[in-house]
Amino acid sequence: MRVLVAEDEKPLADAIAAGLRRRGFAVDVAYDGEGALYNLSVNEYAVLLLDRDLPKVHGDEVCRRVVAEGMGVRVLMVTGLASVSERVDGFGLGADDYLAKPFAFDELVARVRALARRPDRASPPVLERSGVRLDTRYHEVFRNGRRVLLSRKEFALLEELLNADGAPVSAETLLERVWDENIDPFTTIVRVTIRGLRRKLGEPQLIETFPGVGYRLG
Repeated sequence: MRVLVAEDEKPLADAIAAGLRRRGFAVDVAYDGEGALYNLSVNEYAVLLLDRDLPKVHGDEVCRRVVAEGMGVRVLMVTGLASVSERVDGFGLGADDYLAKPFAFDELVARVRALARRPDRASPPVLERSGVRLDTRYHEVFRNGRRVLLSRKEFALLEELLNADGAPVSAETLLERVWDENIDPFTTIVRVTIRGLRRKLGEPQLIETFPGVGYRLG
């Protein structure tokens, strides 16, 4: 799952991004509203963590454009403004959820996951196909009742394949959704991660390769 953190306090933004990456998210960071809008224009995100008081382009305007242009990203507005009227204003702009600073990081993660599971976005908390069961809440994977221990990226990649419900997913799409903007676009990391995932899932092999098309979980 790919998340954009738009926060002008650099230490806080970097700390949030680092914490989310440890939880298995692919995370990009923008330190102002202009950078946030640029990232949103070139990448697909499940959730936008949006500080309301951004420089260059105010967070309110970023939220308005997300809604007006139908970007499809869920907006979690994160701000120090905590009064009821201010939260109502935020929802009136089109924000999907609101979190006041300071916040508990576990609550932030829970809200991000909840937003990504809403209709027209990502998956339900438990995905199952061909004997594979993936639980996003507890970060667990089982195949035919046997627990499979995966790295964060293997888990995220498997989640994308399960979300596709039997359709092939291109390497480019997997690279965009599982890794962040710092990844080398010419890397072989998708192929390497698929190889490790196949090995851990065991026999018979479930992940098929379609040359020039992508990968499919049968």
